[in-house]
Amino acid sequence: MSDTRARIVAAAAQVMHTRGLARTTTKEIARAADCSEALLYKHFRAKEDLFLAVLRERTPGDLERLLGTLADRVGRGAVADTLTEVAAAALAFYQETFPMAASIFSEPRLLAAHRGALAERGAGPQHVNTAVADYLRAEQAAGRVRADADADALAGLLLGACFQRAFLSHLTDLTATPELAEALVRELLPGLTPAG
Repeated sequence: MSDTRARIVAAAAQVMHTRGLARTTTKEIARAADCSEALLYKHFRAKEDLFLAVLRERTPGDLERLLGTLADRVGRGAVADTLTEVAAAALAFYQETFPMAASIFSEPRLLAAHRGALAERGAGPQHVNTAVADYLRAEQAAGRVRADADADALAGLLLGACFQRAFLSHLTDLTATPELAEALVRELLPGLTPAG
């Protein structure tokens, strides 16, 4: 990654975190990165690309990398340990990104444009749920998750709880902790574990 690109992504993360995605402009990001807008557009074609770069490169927990390893983890290690690692990464990711993304919901036109841009790029938050559900289905095929378990529902329960705690942490004194990730998975285990 070039120094200029890294500087632009760092500036975008700072501005988006402070102002929210909806109120952030490429002009502000360029100013914060100490570069021209033209130079910014040499590296990124739109604000959505910058947002995706921030999500991939400047958020804690390395959720995207972890999701990319799930297929290799099937049949190896404890399912509960893998899901706990996913939950911890999701908690950190949602905690960091919620303030950036929340503002977009206040502007329907911008939200529609953002949704279109994500669809065009094959990106979006649904891919997190899909990756976890696919992992659970693969573990079902390996006999390590109950055959009658609903993988999509289990992924939604785990990730939805992580997202809700991240949301609450910005409005209350509730925090997202590693112990919470363990507790969430422990409560899901009866729905996962094969009989006997």
